[in-house]
Amino acid sequence: MRKLENSELERKSIEDFKTSEKTPLILVLDDIRSLHNIGSVFRTADAFLIEKIILCGITATPPNKEIHKTALGATETVAWEHHESVLEVIENLKKDNVQTLAIEQVESAVFLQDFKVEANQKYALVFGNEVFGVSQEAVAICDGCIEIPQLGTKHSLNISVSAGIVVWDLFQKLNWPK
Repeated sequence: MRKLENSELERKSIEDFKTSEKTPLILVLDDIRSLHNIGSVFRTADAFLIEKIILCGITATPPNKEIHKTALGATETVAWEHHESVLEVIENLKKDNVQTLAIEQVESAVFLQDFKVEANQKYALVFGNEVFGVSQEAVAICDGCIEIPQLGTKHSLNISVSAGIVVWDLFQKLNWPK
């Protein structure tokens, strides 16, 4: 076994990325404090050709030196926008027939491994603040909630880790790439 060289990885150019068919996922980051978490989510979004990231509330926006540190250029490839109100974002996504899913521990949440994707459905995954999670108001208006099962003592994952787990799972379930 031999480790591949960077030149062997068939990386897309920025233009190729922007014109590629995207995975039908939108990531909504609400009130994320850590610039490193934001950058890490951008990098994950780039890896899986995510349609876009919507940054809400206090979540910082590119260009930003600290976001760039972990994004490693993914802010140049992944489409993004910023809105003050996550509630308005969720309502607008629902009007566009995007299924909105809070990633949170709530009553009646579906465990990630049990969540079934629907053909030709676009999903928006809402991730909340590192301390407080997705707000109760946002949970209440989402179409559903997905919980990542956890067996340890913390029952808490870093938001960038949660995003990576959920995106990878849905990416596979959507049978992407087509």
